[in-house]
Amino acid sequence: MELTDKDKELIKELIDRGEPIPARYRLMLFADAAETELIWKGKSPEVTSVVLPFQSIEHIDEPRTETGKTDNLFAIDAHSRRQTSGWTNKLIWGDNKLVLSSLKNGPLRKEIESQGGIKLIYIDPPFDVGADFSVDIEIGEETITKEPSMIEELAYRDTWGQGTDSYLSMIYERLKLMRDLLANDGSIYVHCDWRVNSYLRLGLDETFSKANLRNEIVWQKIRSSKGQSNSFGNVIDTILFYSKSNEAIFNHQFVPLARERLEKHYKYFDEKRSDYYQLCDFTQTGQGVPRKFGEKGEIAPPPGKHWIWAQEKIDEGLKEGLIVFTSGKMPRLKRYLGQSKGNPMEDLWSDISPINSMSDERNDYATQKPEALLERILRSSSNKDDLVADFFCGSGTTLAVAEKLGRKWIGCDLGRFAIHTTRKRLIGVQRELKDQGKAFRSFEILNLGKYERQYFVGIDPGLPEEAKKQLTLQKEEHYLGLILSAYKAERVFQYPEFHGKKSGVMVVVGPIDAPVTLDLANRVVDACRKYKISKVDILGFEFEMSLSPLCQDEAKKKGVALSLKYIPKDVFDRRAVERGQVQFYEVAYLEVKPVAEKQGVRVELKDFGVYYRQDELEQVAGSLKEGGSKVTVESGQVVKIGKDKSGKVTRTVLTRKWTDWIDYWAVDFNYEDKKEIIRLKENGEEKEVWTGNYIFENEWQSFRTRKDRRLELASARHEYEQKGKYRIAVKVIDIFGNDTTKVIEVRV
Repeated sequence: MELTDKDKELIKELIDRGEPIPARYRLMLFADAAETELIWKGKSPEVTSVVLPFQSIEHIDEPRTETGKTDNLFAIDAHSRRQTSGWTNKLIWGDNKLVLSSLKNGPLRKEIESQGGIKLIYIDPPFDVGADFSVDIEIGEETITKEPSMIEELAYRDTWGQGTDSYLSMIYERLKLMRDLLANDGSIYVHCDWRVNSYLRLGLDETFSKANLRNEIVWQKIRSSKGQSNSFGNVIDTILFYSKSNEAIFNHQFVPLARERLEKHYKYFDEKRSDYYQLCDFTQTGQGVPRKFGEKGEIAPPPGKHWIWAQEKIDEGLKEGLIVFTSGKMPRLKRYLGQSKGNPMEDLWSDISPINSMSDERNDYATQKPEALLERILRSSSNKDDLVADFFCGSGTTLAVAEKLGRKWIGCDLGRFAIHTTRKRLIGVQRELKDQGKAFRSFEILNLGKYERQYFVGIDPGLPEEAKKQLTLQKEEHYLGLILSAYKAERVFQYPEFHGKKSGVMVVVGPIDAPVTLDLANRVVDACRKYKISKVDILGFEFEMSLSPLCQDEAKKKGVALSLKYIPKDVFDRRAVERGQVQFYEVAYLEVKPVAEKQGVRVELKDFGVYYRQDELEQVAGSLKEGGSKVTVESGQVVKIGKDKSGKVTRTVLTRKWTDWIDYWAVDFNYEDKKEIIRLKENGEEKEVWTGNYIFENEWQSFRTRKDRRLELASARHEYEQKGKYRIAVKVIDIFGNDTTKVIEVRV
């Protein structure tokens, strides 16, 4: 290292002042770097190792008809027809950094390893700085755009909006965690586009080694591009395929030969001869001998793209000698030995079309990828019964394909609505497989729940219980200040029963690690009467089931207007709080009725009410151009605001009845049958602990799909084995993906 004393003195001064060192000195100081490395501001070798327990909030196993049967995947209970052994697939709602760290370092790692480890990871992280992460929701014949929650907005748009540095810091740590989770024979496929593919490739080179780059796959995502003023049309995405080692699974895929592609259009020769002859400009005699139209004066089929194309393919096949006729005058496709599989697949994929507006797969997610694309990836780098994962699962394409191909899976997403969309999609796959007589697995919905909240305020969930209680008390003032600031309320100390005040309304903040109970609500109402307070808001992350509207009605009788509001996870993002953009929303009202029938029961939905607000109506109206319109939410109603050519503003309520707000509902007919048990690590040892909650076992459900907007309002009849008293839980998920659960008792 050839540095003069003057050079050394200058470098020291720069370091003391906290200024960057000129490039020429960096090269001299670090000339012995082992290999090329991607450097950016904020890059850190540190990777989180936090372990948070997973809470199981729901278990979904579409009831089966094959009672008492054991297939090659798992055992089925003879009475309940539910999966009783083997791997349960996992759909996880939460920040994937915390999820990945908890999977890697926590008790669930053993379960993953017992399944052979994760063989394949596919991720399609948002990579468009200006991307729109909103989702269109249908209400009757109208469509409303669901804006992302603030936590999605900040985690996605703002992360990329702050530049490449923030994006790379986010993805780099997650790639390291994913690598450590992969089995030694596993692979990862990272989907991206021109904005970040070069950065991601260098980051993956560093994480997985350049030697383990298998392919840079180019997928033609668009068939016809929009005109570009100063560049060529952008029609491709990149999929970076890396293995963890030389032992990675790889199953060759093949492109059908020309003759085999033609065969798709000749398949009806054997199945529906006359129909296909007509389609392809053939007809047949009474003896089944084919001939061209027109030979006997027949009228040719009507012109059209499909007809003309089919005729061209037939002519092509005849010219190339690919179509031959048997002695019985039947057309057959000529084959050659050794060519039945086709040509080996290459790294240019132009044969898989994107999802169009009429596709059965479409879930109205802008970033949704076609199932055929994922099918190719899963078939290439995993085998049946292998475990695969997608940690940016979106609308659940990877998981749906994995289920259809007999793979086990783990999926994760930050967005509540993404989890809900995936839940519905996977139930649809279960039903499809059930109808086909094929095996399918149950899946559970997990989150990090109260442990994630404790982590956000600096409480280690792995501490002994007594130490955790002490730390919670120490952190209480910080926690209260955080929530009140997000709620735009001021802290008050004159009344010990209350924590804050907002516009003349007193505010109580519920605990960080427990639901707001009926007992707490009653104590707050009593305090209101004591101090002659007429209005109070109780804020909570969770609320005891059946708390609303029972306690609100009782409070009203005592002269107290009680409002119960959910605290969103957005409060833990400083940027959201500073911008004043955190939205608290009121607990929904749900009314259900059990109808007992001898030793069985069915459940009827009777009423549902919400209170949401998305935009200020006056601002919406003011921003509209003449002839324009926008659908928004105000005071619990979905409203269409329009402005005619004369400037007159109209307001039309679209949610005409309470059922318009419901997207999905499900029933657990014996709610307290299955306790929620979590596995904790304390002092290096694992132990199982009951959380005090129960797992919602999804035994019956009805939901809307894009093609079928109908919703059943009465469940199927459930038969109990024994007479007695049972608690039934009913879960309703509204059109924005928020859930409300109510527990009722029934005696049969």
